[in-house]
Amino acid sequence: MVMRRNIVLIGMMGAGKTAIGGELARRLRRPFSDTDAEIERAAAMTIPEIFARDGEDFFRARESEVLGRVLASGPGVVSTGGGAWLRPENRARIGEEGVSVWLDCDLETLWHRVRHRPTRPLLQTPDPRGTLERLLAERSPVYAQADIRVPAQRGDSIEQTADRVLDAIRAHDPAILEGK
Repeated sequence: MVMRRNIVLIGMMGAGKTAIGGELARRLRRPFSDTDAEIERAAAMTIPEIFARDGEDFFRARESEVLGRVLASGPGVVSTGGGAWLRPENRARIGEEGVSVWLDCDLETLWHRVRHRPTRPLLQTPDPRGTLERLLAERSPVYAQADIRVPAQRGDSIEQTADRVLDAIRAHDPAILEGK
């Protein structure tokens, strides 16, 4: 299969971007990049450590740099952090070099997936579920600007969601994926 553009997965923490991205990359035989993992590798620190030491603004600037580098490396599958799509410059860059796919997940599914994970710095609040609900409400209108929206449902397997993503990409622009 020939892949003409990057496939960039966006959405909330816990939507399944990394798991689905890895499966898409395996099927398409293309490189997979998780921007959060790339940032951690470059900084030799975890994201919570970066947030604690340098703050969210610093992290978001590094995130934009890493995203630009990953997109420039040529057609692959990219999983972004939940906040990456919120920056207009990131949306523009993704639009130039890829197709954006919003993995749209409901609050209950997200909460089920992230509630026991201490690696989510934005949820280190007295009311993490309320924070997640607020972030989802604030971010959803921006996520809705993605080229493609794919519902990510709690009972679905990684394979089922990956199938829906590939079907949605083919429906959106058949030229992105050519071949089998």
